[in-house]
Amino acid sequence: MASYDVIIIGSGPGGYVCAIRCAQLGLKTAVVEGRETLGGTCLNVGCIPSKALLHASHMLHEAEHNFAKMGLKGKSPSVDWKQMLAYKDDVIGQNTKGIEFLFKKNKIDWLKGWGSIPEAGRVKVGDDTHEAKTIIIASGSEASSLPGVEIDEKVVVTSTGALELPKVPKTMVVIGAGVIGLEMGSVYARLGTEVTVVEYLDAITPGMDGEVQKNFQKILKKQGIKFVMGAAVQSVDALKTKAKVNYKLRKDDSEHQLDADVVLVATGRKPYIDGLGLDSLGVEMTERGQIKTDDHWQTNIKGVYAIGDAIEGPMLAHKAEDEGMAVACVLAGQHGHVNYGVIPGVIYTHPEVANVGETEESLKDQGRAYKVGKFSFMGNGRAKANFAGEGFVKILADKETDRILGAHIIGPMAGDLIHEICVAMEFGASAEDLALTCHAHPTYSEAVREAALACGDGPIHS
Repeated sequence: MASYDVIIIGSGPGGYVCAIRCAQLGLKTAVVEGRETLGGTCLNVGCIPSKALLHASHMLHEAEHNFAKMGLKGKSPSVDWKQMLAYKDDVIGQNTKGIEFLFKKNKIDWLKGWGSIPEAGRVKVGDDTHEAKTIIIASGSEASSLPGVEIDEKVVVTSTGALELPKVPKTMVVIGAGVIGLEMGSVYARLGTEVTVVEYLDAITPGMDGEVQKNFQKILKKQGIKFVMGAAVQSVDALKTKAKVNYKLRKDDSEHQLDADVVLVATGRKPYIDGLGLDSLGVEMTERGQIKTDDHWQTNIKGVYAIGDAIEGPMLAHKAEDEGMAVACVLAGQHGHVNYGVIPGVIYTHPEVANVGETEESLKDQGRAYKVGKFSFMGNGRAKANFAGEGFVKILADKETDRILGAHIIGPMAGDLIHEICVAMEFGASAEDLALTCHAHPTYSEAVREAALACGDGPIHS
């Protein structure tokens, strides 16, 4: 029986980052992983492969729509789908092998197989049982479906199946207008698929700033994606090569049907905790089926911790990473901290969409006095030169103190631009602090400065 300071169950962004930090802080560490490769959902069938396909399909879009405008003449490239999937797989391989290298470098043991916790202090992997002073559950999440919708990963697929379809479908129905649905819908729309998004609510990307939701939907419509809003999917009939999606419109209960070659079910995710033995261990759960933890990520069982998608909070890889590093610090006798008020969210469509902190709606609900500074990318020289003038930067600041409370960006490189606002918020900066910071010209980031200036005396270029 091997003995460790820490055994982590799951090698996704939460698990592998936690393991590396634990090892760096001098703890003898092992990670349990049943897949053939490390990296969890994110690296194998999530964030990384989807970004590869988003990048490839965006390059196609640029070649078809913008190259000629720049004097780059020639026939538009044709899509070799097999080669595109091979490129995606190569990207996955490079990343997962990179984590294997980091495990070796940091002397972390990979316990291959699926883990369970028969009792506190012990982890069973296959026929072997290992001892650990601390166990950390970082088992991640899996796609959730709807009643009446059976997933076969061929015709009715989750994001996993959508990443490896045998061919580009002529038609696709996406159930759910959240991040995953819009990203994958965007990939296939650029590749020539007729994409229809069916959403239960009246707005896309639930929980996002209202103005962003409206503008984002308008841009996606222009790109050819169709939307059916306020629609409750009743069932999906999967035939051999296609499917029928049956839905009711909430406003009048009228029944409708859509035909599609492929149906992508993107209705959210749920914690993946099957087989861990949490019931018999007596681990307390939330009403939504998440593992309940205290302020230090410990469950009600002493020595058993949980992080990432398995617990409450946004299901984001970087949130899991932050928690992983924080728990490692706690175990090493240091102070572990995660600022849940400054966790950015990004949608990697084109244009990208990014947000952090409060929305106008959340501030109104709190009755908090705020001001808005907004700047359109049409006023940004670099964006105009690169056919990327759609969208805006919007900063929300406290009306009295000018402290930045949140930000919302639709536009080029939004996922990178949001981070200067995250840093500013971590330091409790005011919009004026951002406005007085010199930004290089010409860059997209000038739009962030202009939005900060708009919180004061006004932007320069609008």
